[in-house]
Amino acid sequence: MNQQPKMAEEEEVIEKLEEYTKNARHHQLETLRSILQHNAKVLYLKPFLSNLHHDLDADTFRSLVPLSSFEDYADYINHMAEHGTQHDSPLLSIDPLLGFFYSSGTATMKPKLIPYFDSNLCNDATFLAIQWTFLIRKRFFPTRPSINKILWFHHVGNITTAKCGLNVMPVSQYILQCGKVTPQEIPMVYASPSEVFVGSHADQQTYCHLLCGLRNLDLIDGIAAPYSLGLVKAFTLLESKWEQLCHDLERGFPSHEISDVAMREAVTETLGGPQPELSNRIRQICEDNNGNDWSGIAHRLWRNVRYIKCVSTGIMKQYYPKVKYYAGEVPVIGGDYFSSECSVGLNLDIMQPPETTTYVLFPNTAYFEFLPFNMNHESNNNVADEMFDLSSVEVGKMYEIVVTTYGGFYRYRLGDVVRIVGFYNSSPEVEFVMRAPKAASEILTERDLISAIDNFQLSLRGAMMRTQIVEFASFLDQESRPKQLKVFVEVQEESDFLEDKQEESIRTMRSCITSLEGSLGALYKVEKVKGQLGNLMVFILRPGAFDKLYEVAIRNGTPASQYKPPKILRNHEIVSVLEKYSLCDIR
Repeated sequence: MNQQPKMAEEEEVIEKLEEYTKNARHHQLETLRSILQHNAKVLYLKPFLSNLHHDLDADTFRSLVPLSSFEDYADYINHMAEHGTQHDSPLLSIDPLLGFFYSSGTATMKPKLIPYFDSNLCNDATFLAIQWTFLIRKRFFPTRPSINKILWFHHVGNITTAKCGLNVMPVSQYILQCGKVTPQEIPMVYASPSEVFVGSHADQQTYCHLLCGLRNLDLIDGIAAPYSLGLVKAFTLLESKWEQLCHDLERGFPSHEISDVAMREAVTETLGGPQPELSNRIRQICEDNNGNDWSGIAHRLWRNVRYIKCVSTGIMKQYYPKVKYYAGEVPVIGGDYFSSECSVGLNLDIMQPPETTTYVLFPNTAYFEFLPFNMNHESNNNVADEMFDLSSVEVGKMYEIVVTTYGGFYRYRLGDVVRIVGFYNSSPEVEFVMRAPKAASEILTERDLISAIDNFQLSLRGAMMRTQIVEFASFLDQESRPKQLKVFVEVQEESDFLEDKQEESIRTMRSCITSLEGSLGALYKVEKVKGQLGNLMVFILRPGAFDKLYEVAIRNGTPASQYKPPKILRNHEIVSVLEKYSLCDIR
């Protein structure tokens, strides 16, 4: 088959990336013009634009339309979820409403609904962004005809129905559709059939992904998950279930623990009957672990795999060392920057260490503005007088991203804080830093907490404590007088706290709390000096405590692949779940 036309088409797509980023400001203004020309008459914008008697340019738009957050759209979205598009005039977009996306639901354990519309402009921009991500990967890892499957640990999650009758689904389902991969083509691209991606139980889906990945052992070119946590969960399951997986391969059908009938039948078909030789080969590799050492298991099992891909920035950074442990010689590459509201950025240098991934902003997927952010400054939660556009941001400074999208969000605070690290052509290149604080009353950022826990762990090691912190979060109790910060720390199975040394461990840990408290950031210290904060309280949680938050989030509709363990808790219900698993508390 002649590949020349396809190569020419791919080169044209890459040339578009160069052109868009070279003329980023022009394309930004064109993107905003397209959005406003299309949606200027929607109900949300009417109060701000009703007295406008001339064309709406960028400066006028920014002067008349205020910054917004999800709460500003909640009533409109709830109305659409209940009634569909029934209203006197369009609420957020003039395009037909197709359904809703789930957000990750990190902060509240209950996902928000993000409306999505049948917008040709949005579809074209999203499809182009997906093409760019595919072709960048292809540059580093050219397609191999015979080794061409991806073991993708992905859970589309439940597709439910809103009261109006429209579907509610994860954004990943939409991205699959935009990527033009049909359910029939999924087994040609991925190790697992489509029934596994849309299965009804996250742990069973992960098990079936593993089973299908092992069945296609020699055909796996890449291993991927949306976030590093997903890969850690998958390889941890492999550690605990490898014997059962080998047994299933030997028999030619999955364990009866897999209760989803459609998934069972599809996986059985993928296995293609009993595979005793393959099962013995895998068993030998798993049994040969020296002292149960699973380091490098990805390369030892999947000999032809060339890369492992996941997002390892922000709160996912803590899981990267474990992913690297399992990966061994296989390079771990970073993912791209997509949100439920819009596509944000492209990881152009996928071979850089994924914990230091940077993203070139897409100039055509949304109109971007930047709200200055100072890590430990009390004014972070106030609206800044000065906003910056894509061409006027400064290298080295941090900003909260504000977007105007094809999908009905206008000057919307995305809630992500990024640092400008440079420019690719004339489009900013950013490093994801953290989620922004939600309210002026917050005294701690995700980054403060992560840094404090890192120092705490070092202090524990220095005190010769056999205690590994595996998960953590904080909660500011504003109802107590004075206010009190609670830090929840989950410890691993083999811990001094779980043996006969608990009293001695509490004494040692109490002596290490200074290193934790001393790293909690400037705002914490200011509040402490003012006497606004009581003593820090540290809860030591038994293993598996944070898994309960994961279960709550999944029950409430968060797709398993989008789940991000919360670091800054704001919900008393979540706190009460964790307190039930406390081994002790230290003040």
